[in-house]
Amino acid sequence: MTESTPMPDSSKVFTYEVDGLAYTVTVYEENGAFFADITVDEGAMDVNAIYFGDDDFSGSSASLKGPLNMNGASLDGEKVQWDEATALSDPGLGPEGEDKETYLQTGDTLTVSLDIGSLDEIDIFGIRATSTSTDAGSIKGVSDDPDEPEEPEDPEEPTFEKVFFGEVFTASGDPQGGTYILDEEPDPNPYGNLALPEGTEPVFENYLSFFLSDEVGGDLAAVQGVVFYGTGEDGYPEELFRIEAPEGGFQDADELLAAYDDALEGTEDLSGQDLMAALSLDDYAEPEPAGEEELDAEEFDLA
Repeated sequence: MTESTPMPDSSKVFTYEVDGLAYTVTVYEENGAFFADITVDEGAMDVNAIYFGDDDFSGSSASLKGPLNMNGASLDGEKVQWDEATALSDPGLGPEGEDKETYLQTGDTLTVSLDIGSLDEIDIFGIRATSTSTDAGSIKGVSDDPDEPEEPEDPEEPTFEKVFFGEVFTASGDPQGGTYILDEEPDPNPYGNLALPEGTEPVFENYLSFFLSDEVGGDLAAVQGVVFYGTGEDGYPEELFRIEAPEGGFQDADELLAAYDDALEGTEDLSGQDLMAALSLDDYAEPEPAGEEELDAEEFDLA
C-alpha cells in the first residue's frame, strides 16, 4: 500500500456516504497495473478490508473471517456476491493511534494494489472499516454504479495544405526562393511539384522529415523562414503564419520543431480548421492608419 497521485489510463469512481462519513474510491489502471485510491472526503475510518466484484452475483462469495467479514451487507436489499476480499489491517488503532497506515481522516488517501486483469472485474466495491466517525463506529460500505470519467484525448496535430521552406525572401517578406511541399501531389503534375508521400499525414513534423530526406535533400542551415499555408475562404491557399530563423539559421530539426511549438503556444486547445482560423491572415492584417478618427473630429469642429 502506498500513497500516490495517479495519472490513470482509465478509471471507475465509487462513492459512499452516511451520517458522519463520506469517501471516494477510484479504481484505475496505470501502466498496465491496477490500483484503488481510497479517499476520505468527510470524517474518518480505519480501513480494515476491501471487497469487490462484478455485477454477476452467481457463484460462491469471497469472505474474510471474524471482524473483517461483510456478512449482512446488501445492495438495494440484495445480498452481494463478492469475487475478491483483501485484508488490510486488524481492527483497532493500537499503539500507532491516528498514525496507523490504514486510518484515514478527511483528505487522506490510501492506495491499494489490485490483483485483477481488467477494470471490468469491478462493478461493486465494499469497505469494511472500524474506528469510524459514524454513530455505529464501524461500517460495511457497499458502492455500485461507478462514474467512468472519459479519457482525455490527445490534442489533434494541426495539418497544413503546404509548407514553404524559404531560403530567399524579398524585402517585403514575400517568398522568393526555397522549397514548397504540398500535402498531396496534384494530378496531373506537369510542373513536378513536390508533395508528401501518399498517405502521409500533413503535420509539420512530416513536412520537415520529408524536406530533410534524401529525396528532397533540403539544407536546414540555409532556411531563413518557414511559411505555413491553409485554405482561405475563397478556396485558395493563404498564409497562416510563419517562423523566422534565428541569426545563423536553424542548427537542427529539434530547434526548428521547438520554434514551431513556440509559434503554436496559446493555441493548445485548438486543432485542424480551428487552429487555422486562429492563425489566419486576419491576425496579420495591416492596422488602420493612426489618426483617422482624430482627423474626422477636427473636420467636424471646423465645420
